[in-house]
Amino acid sequence: MTVLIASDLDRTLIYSAAALGLTMPDPQAPRLLCVEVHESKPLSFMTETAAALLTALTTDPAVVFVPATTRTRKQYQRIRFPGRPAPYAICANGGQLLVDGVPDRDWRREVAARLERECAPLEEVHAHLLATADPVWLRKARVAEDLFAYLVVERDLVPQEWLKALTAWADARGWTVSLQGRKLYAVPRPLTKSAAMREVARRTGATATLAAGDSLLDADLLLAADAAWRPGHGELADASWTAPSVTALTGAGVLAGEEILREFTREAAALGRLTP
Repeated sequence: MTVLIASDLDRTLIYSAAALGLTMPDPQAPRLLCVEVHESKPLSFMTETAAALLTALTTDPAVVFVPATTRTRKQYQRIRFPGRPAPYAICANGGQLLVDGVPDRDWRREVAARLERECAPLEEVHAHLLATADPVWLRKARVAEDLFAYLVVERDLVPQEWLKALTAWADARGWTVSLQGRKLYAVPRPLTKSAAMREVARRTGATATLAAGDSLLDADLLLAADAAWRPGHGELADASWTAPSVTALTGAGVLAGEEILREFTREAAALGRLTP
């Protein structure tokens, strides 16, 4: 049996300094491992215990660990995970499938054809974002991999009425809106991590799939897996979202990443692949 583990990264397995959620007394804080440096500064972390758990998972030959992120390829490739390098990685919310670090051209062509058939073009959505966003709270506007758009915003200043109106406008055009931290994503609905996960499962012959994620953009991934987990923070937790195959964890912050990896390890052991 091959077990495929597909996990979101930011605020699921890895955490920025602002997202660590270290609420315990300083002497009780977990030891942290920096797994990402950007512009010569440490950017993302996981606990040393989580790093050890991930190393154990990735060194088991019957476990296929697949990072599944909305990050672009360039942003993903800044991360230095402990353990064996992931043979597959899902980037750009499923728009890019990396095989040993190289984009799969056939997958990208398939995604492009599906987007052309099923939703409004990126140019229309990007133009609408620029036309309606207020410079008072807009900091940056970006297009990622020619697949989706996102804004960097001052979250507390973004009007809820604007967000609701944008969500309805995008939905009518086959797009999804997700606010994660200071980033507001507009992503085509057919662009999903779950489709890419199914493709990796097909290629690897995986007989069981496990997943984790914290945001609205992860919901399809969690639903597509045989078993899945979400942390006690993020969009899904805020909405009290769950499903029969999804376990809602109570842990929040960087310790939730550790808890998720414990659950992956426990479930893989239950499937007969690892020693608990």
